[in-house]
Amino acid sequence: MIPYGRQDISQQDIDAVVDVLKSDFLTQGPQVPAFEAAVANYCGAAHAFAMNSATSALHVACLALEVGPGDVVWTSPVTFVASANAARYCGADVDFVDIDPVTYTLSAEALARKLATTKAQGGRLPKVVIPVHLCGQSCDMEAIAALAEEYGFAIIEDAAHAIGGTYQDRPIGSCAYADIAVFSFHPVKIITTAEGGMAVTNRDDLAARMALLRSHGVTRDETLMTKPSEGPWYYQQIELGYNYRMTELQAALGSSQMARLGPFVADRNRLADRYDDLLAAFPVITPRQSPACYSARHLYVICLNLDEITATHREVFESLRSAGIGVNLHYIPVHLQPYYQALGFKEGDFPVAEDYYQKAISIPLFHHMTEAQQDQVVDALHQALR
Repeated sequence: MIPYGRQDISQQDIDAVVDVLKSDFLTQGPQVPAFEAAVANYCGAAHAFAMNSATSALHVACLALEVGPGDVVWTSPVTFVASANAARYCGADVDFVDIDPVTYTLSAEALARKLATTKAQGGRLPKVVIPVHLCGQSCDMEAIAALAEEYGFAIIEDAAHAIGGTYQDRPIGSCAYADIAVFSFHPVKIITTAEGGMAVTNRDDLAARMALLRSHGVTRDETLMTKPSEGPWYYQQIELGYNYRMTELQAALGSSQMARLGPFVADRNRLADRYDDLLAAFPVITPRQSPACYSARHLYVICLNLDEITATHREVFESLRSAGIGVNLHYIPVHLQPYYQALGFKEGDFPVAEDYYQKAISIPLFHHMTEAQQDQVVDALHQALR
């Protein structure tokens, strides 16, 4: 089976983890801050906070922006459920903004229309908008940031797919157009820490909040305490936080992987370009890229031209799986999940997202994929479409 995504672990990565196992620190040692510095420096962000998952990072980001009961957070319906769940963890309500029909990312035009309509009708405007950089390609962040200025909401970039990509020649994660950006280091992502995530920001106030919230709300900083320290052992819990810390083992792996981030993304783009050529005559829509972006190419999603083939979406998908091609579908629109339908969402609410779902298939793409494997995928797709 050729998987849709797969980690690439080198001997250097293994050695980095083994060195930590032989060291004095398995948690809360030097590796986590070193990994944070590597990501912050790469992105050009002032602060970075490693956590045990991107979901944890999204939750902490929402908390740092004081999302809570009575607030509403808007995000894309075409994303993993964590993008919406993070706001629900805070007690906030969630709503969605339909996707762009070309890039499949959250549509800035749809966002503008929804904001104007909501304001005109006296509805609740979002406290936070979470644009999702689907497949590694950035949303139109300049337009979204202009709307944030006009309507007064904060922005968390869900960049789980996108480390190593750029928008307007800036690294994704620079937070040029956002308050916080969040990365994922799951094994199928661009780089991996096995499980793990990171939040980056340029705002000192948000950095202080996230540092507290990811580690129980506990501090040893006397300037934050309610009274003078009682000694070198002393700490205070000054708010309710969580144990979202990353281990030294994960951070060592992440730092080692960061050294190959550029080549990883270049390989993914080379393979994606090759797919574009190989599939040019197929009855499929290949991923279209905004000229403002250099995608990290986490996923390669094709959309079937269903009016040009006799097979159904499901038949093509199952044919590929039967041929040993580990295709997947990213994603079932969140508003169609039973949990969110119980909150009042229904089929037909976000038609562009639902149309995408009816024809999208993620075919294999990973940085050490061979051209022979790619040819095997294309041959299997050709057979499935016949």
